[in-house]
Amino acid sequence: MSSFTALGLAEPILKALNDEGYESPTPIQAGAIPHLLQGRDLLGLAQTGTGKTAAFALPILQHILENPRRTPARGMRALILAPTRELAAQIGANFAAYARHMKFSYAVVFGGVGQGRQVDAMKRGVDVLVAAPGRLLDLVGQGHIDLSTPEIVVLDEADRMLDMGFVHDIRRIVAKLPSERQTLLFSATMPSSIRDLAHSLLNDPAIEQVTPESSTVDRIRQAVLFVDAAKKKDALLMLVDNERVVRAVVFTLMKHEANKVAEYLNRHGITAAAIHGNKSQGARERAMSGFRDGSIRVLVATDIAARGIDVDDVSHVFNYDLPNVPEAYVHRIGRTARAGREGWAISLCDAEQRAWLRDIEKRIDKDISVITDHPYHSNDAQNSTQRPPVLGGGRGGGRSSRRPSSGRGGGARRHNSGGGAPRRGGMRRSS
Repeated sequence: MSSFTALGLAEPILKALNDEGYESPTPIQAGAIPHLLQGRDLLGLAQTGTGKTAAFALPILQHILENPRRTPARGMRALILAPTRELAAQIGANFAAYARHMKFSYAVVFGGVGQGRQVDAMKRGVDVLVAAPGRLLDLVGQGHIDLSTPEIVVLDEADRMLDMGFVHDIRRIVAKLPSERQTLLFSATMPSSIRDLAHSLLNDPAIEQVTPESSTVDRIRQAVLFVDAAKKKDALLMLVDNERVVRAVVFTLMKHEANKVAEYLNRHGITAAAIHGNKSQGARERAMSGFRDGSIRVLVATDIAARGIDVDDVSHVFNYDLPNVPEAYVHRIGRTARAGREGWAISLCDAEQRAWLRDIEKRIDKDISVITDHPYHSNDAQNSTQRPPVLGGGRGGGRSSRRPSSGRGGGARRHNSGGGAPRRGGMRRSS
């Protein structure tokens, strides 16, 4: 499909897409939308940044336009499950944009705020409810949401939801849904757990698997600096303090480390904000708003927030800490090189995390270029054979073994209507 008009979408939707500057469908949109307009279940496999939200949002809006009916009190016509607050908020904002020329209502349910606003919205029901699983179950248990009403159900970023331990919550939710429904499952990866979940939820699904012409990993220029752990903040400042770093995301393993890194950058004249599960929803929204409008140049995040960072012009991703799961590296660096752009992903690797780098290189099937000509290079880190830290213990305590928070709160609305690598200090790349 070369145009959205050819997909048969209604005029109010086409007008909104034109307002948003959308010119032609992405591969996942062109592949998925015809199946969804026919009412089929769908398994969509595509990397982040490929337009998955519009791939399910546009057919849902078309269905609402073509089948007008009053939404039941406490109910919804479409339910979208998302793993994080940021992603849920982004999906809600996208629905509002695509539906700006039609009568439409939606609510977003996630954590960090009181439940009053979405409880009020659900009294009358909404066309679309976007929810984190945990908070959704809270409101269902309190009698504020009726899960017997949705005609369409979407599990977005399903692999991330399973990674975060939501499989039991998902199955509890599914047990309350009507048996007659259209179900969509979108995932960036296809481990056996996703295959099993899809088999249990989907009925004779269409399968759309999209590999971009140039994969995210291939479009991103990647490099690693070997440094001692005590010098990481200095090395990060050296990298970030460069005019080519227009907008950057820095990833840490730990929430408290994210706070420390953001504070350090701010003390040295780099506007930065931390975003993670312990931040209030207001603080997270202010950080994301400042990051989008450019008043905050660097966002320091933990993995739980990674997939909700949907900003097209992120020039650089910096891994202050490497992730212990190779797939998380791919998702992290996918915050740059979005919408067809190129980007940089630069990692700081200490001796303890050297083993994780080897795992990452196996996962992406390529060696990451090493930058050695800088003041903080560590031969000990580069040649380390240490076993990696055990998360939940080890240096800095590691990541907690508790299941991450799903976000239990939310808000509701009714709507009617390229840069190169830093080269400070004469750094050069070596293989």
